[in-house]
Amino acid sequence: MSEQSTDLRESVRQRYAAAALKVTATGNATEGGIGCCGPQPVEIDDNFGSTLYGADERDTLPAEAVAASLGCGNPTAVAALREGERVLDLGSGGGIDVLLSARRVGPTGKAYGLDMTEEMLALALANAEKAGATNVEFLKGTIEAIPLPADTVDVVISNCVINLSTDKSAVFAETFRVLRPGGRMGISDVVADDTLTPGQRAERGGYVGCIAGALSFAEYRQGLEAAGFADIEITPTHSVADGMHSAIVHATKPTGPGA
Repeated sequence: MSEQSTDLRESVRQRYAAAALKVTATGNATEGGIGCCGPQPVEIDDNFGSTLYGADERDTLPAEAVAASLGCGNPTAVAALREGERVLDLGSGGGIDVLLSARRVGPTGKAYGLDMTEEMLALALANAEKAGATNVEFLKGTIEAIPLPADTVDVVISNCVINLSTDKSAVFAETFRVLRPGGRMGISDVVADDTLTPGQRAERGGYVGCIAGALSFAEYRQGLEAAGFADIEITPTHSVADGMHSAIVHATKPTGPGA
């Protein structure tokens, strides 16, 4: 990994560590020994965060899991999770998508969360305990080197995380590897118009702000195809900056030879 890539990854890690600590600190804020205001959301832009989830979903989860949401969509709403499936959330943060997935797949299924940030993992584990979730497991690692065997999961989800990677081809390859044949991905991510150069994307926002590192629609499709994915659909949902969109990405791992 280049020095620049290492620096970018560390900047991302620091941002998410600070977000986790903010949630933990405000959630523990007390006045006379009683929680005064609860955990404060770490994202205030309407294009990102917990407002992209329905109230019926937010109300079923620990407040800290909701407050820690930094995503650009709601991947559990588009991944069509089914009872008994195994699902992996790349960059699971405070655990909101893992906990929602665990409810959807039920006790015969399992939801994994993968994150590289100790502080977020600690927050996610605490949230899982508060939610009483027994079919979840949180893993420490990077999305470029997923610590699971091949053909392990039915579904991979992610919420505005892949754009933060400095090696997206590795992320796509690893996602393909851990999916079972016939498995699928259903993610939310930031995607740029094909007309925008990398420099123009950087003008619209920073790397850790999920803008500068975004792929274009064509680059995203090419990256998934190169990894072996089929049935690729990239659907923009709302604008997050000029020429930059939150998008839903679907793709499947073929079941035939070579899958």
